[in-house]
Amino acid sequence: MKLIVIGLILANVIMSIKGFKDVVFFNKYKFNISSVQKGEKIRMFSSGFLHADYIHLGFNMYVLYMFSNVVLSYFSPLLYLGIYALSLFIGNYLSLLLNKSNLYYSAVGASGAVTGIVYSSIVLFPDMPLSIFPLPISFPAYIFGIGYLFYSMYGMKNQSGNVGHSAHIGGAIAGYLATIVLIPSVLITQTLPVVLLAIPIVVLVLMQKKNFSR
Repeated sequence: MKLIVIGLILANVIMSIKGFKDVVFFNKYKFNISSVQKGEKIRMFSSGFLHADYIHLGFNMYVLYMFSNVVLSYFSPLLYLGIYALSLFIGNYLSLLLNKSNLYYSAVGASGAVTGIVYSSIVLFPDMPLSIFPLPISFPAYIFGIGYLFYSMYGMKNQSGNVGHSAHIGGAIAGYLATIVLIPSVLITQTLPVVLLAIPIVVLVLMQKKNFSR
């Protein structure tokens, strides 16, 4: 495991534990619509290093650990970090766009950034097998990716659970597009999976056209 991944995991663990113990610190750096609109842009990034609890933190770091080597097999640590940071920002930016009228909307977690790394790995290796616990079967990664995006869109629309679905979607889009821009040859070598992964993204844009134009 590259040092960049270890560094990100440590940063998340340190800041999250600080947030668990210090409510003032947590509230100062979490993502909050009202605060961001007032100019506290640091929350667009700082919120990605805070988590709601140890389970939330542990799950995100486990997924990051599992998928990072796939991305690092193609990209330098600097480009990997760029995809991570871009996915974090776009995830929160989409949340800002879709919830801008809800001034009390708040969120924390590295999910947007982690989802960006996951989708980058899916674009690079769309046929790698992924399974969903507790199902005893696996799916090609691109099938999982398409299904997860549609699930997130459903969750976002219905506000199901205490989950930042919009951040997941934004992070996935960022990881997907960044990988294609950096390695455009995937459009030739992985044409069908890459095109199919774009379907839920196009559907989302069409569904949210009014939100984006306001």
